[in-house]
Formats: sequence, structure tokens, C-alpha cells
Amino acid sequence: MDATSRYPAPAFPAGKLKAAIVDLDGTMVDTADDFTASLNGMLAQFDAEETTREEVIDYVGKGSEHLIRSVLAPRFETELAQSRFDEALAIYQEEYEKINGLHTRLYPDVEAGLIALRDAGLKLACVTNKPHRFATQLLERYGLLRYFGVVLGGDSVAAKKPDPLPMLTACEALGVEPKAAIAIGDSQNDAFAGRAAGMATLTVPYGYNHGESVQTIKSDGIVASLLGAAKAIAAHNAVQSAASNP
Repeated sequence: MDATSRYPAPAFPAGKLKAAIVDLDGTMVDTADDFTASLNGMLAQFDAEETTREEVIDYVGKGSEHLIRSVLAPRFETELAQSRFDEALAIYQEEYEKINGLHTRLYPDVEAGLIALRDAGLKLACVTNKPHRFATQLLERYGLLRYFGVVLGGDSVAAKKPDPLPMLTACEALGVEPKAAIAIGDSQNDAFAGRAAGMATLTVPYGYNHGESVQTIKSDGIVASLLGAAKAIAAHNAVQSAASNP
């Protein structure tokens, strides 16, 4: 049985899709252990209790600032956590830069999916809430940077996902209308941002989604992998082409 068959076929709005905006953490690369190690490097300097992967995955996806605040909150009084936030963020970023990619793994069929999307004629952008320099370093580590015409990090524009601004900015940079683009990610953030930008959306089931079930995400469908996404998009575009050329 094809792995994609366990999920209903996505139902996209009418019109051919010309671009895919792909998330990074939890969608292309499992980075939770990198986050955990970097946070523990920071917490050690604060003489605070270590965190765990299980705690961290509930916080992933909303940017480094949210990650730090979430980890500090149960370990310090509110006022102390606020006063130490800037120091904690700086130390965390120093720790993360040392190990970026060291404790990560690529999810199955990611590169095959990107190749299939590219070969189907879609323009590709990576939009993540991870700082831009860390995102490009990680993509380069796995040889994926070459597939993307645009990479936007959480510090690339004035707002992060779930705000639609990063998605709209990526579409503009690719020269594609949002209605002709699709957002692919693992969390509500990705779906919220895509829908708010007027894009179609797809969800992969293996990421983080802030510790919540993937079924809680309101997207146009769940696909088993990026390769599954590419197949679903190709099938949709074929139908659209046939409808416009009866």
C-alpha cells in the first residue's frame, strides 16, 4: 500500500499551483535534539534544571524568543525570567551556533519530495521561524539549500508565522500570487500563516505541532511526506490542466 493512501486526498481550491512554501523544523529536519542540547547549555550557565526533548517539542515552531521564554517560565519567578531573558537568548544562540545540525536527522523522502516539486515546475521557498543564518546553515548541511529560490528566517521580515507576512514576502520574491502557492508544514503555525496569506495548505504528520495532534490542524489535507505532497500537487495540477483544455 502506498504510504500516502492512509490519508484522504487533499482538496485544494481551483487553479494550478505554481509554488511551494516549505517549513524547516519538524517538516524537513528533526531538530528537537539540537534545541534541547543548546537549551541545556544555556540552563547550565544559569544553574537551572535541564530540559528534555519531550518538553522542548511543545515549544518548537514559534521562534527562538518563544522557546527561551517557555523554558525559563517554569524554572524562574516571572520577574527574574523576564530580567534574564536577553542574557538567556544570547547564550542559547551561542550554544546553538556551535552544534547547528549536529543532533539532527532528515525526515524520509524530503530531498526526493523537493526534487519532485521542482521537476513538476514549482518554484520553492523555505519559510521558517528559525533565525535566517541558522536556517541556511542547516539547509546547506543537508545539501538542500540549492533547491530553494528564497529562504526566509524568523528575523528576515517584521513578523513570524503564524502571521502571513513571511508567506506573502516569499510569494512576492518568487513572483507568484499567493492563490497559486501552497504552504507545507507540520504545525498550526504553518497552516494559519498560509490560510491568512490566501494560500492552499498541506500538513505532514511527523513533526511537532506544539505537542498537539496533527488532526487539530486545519489544512487542506495531510500527506505522509514531502514526496506525498509533490504527488498530490502534481495530481491536482493535472486535473486543472485537463479542465482548462477539454
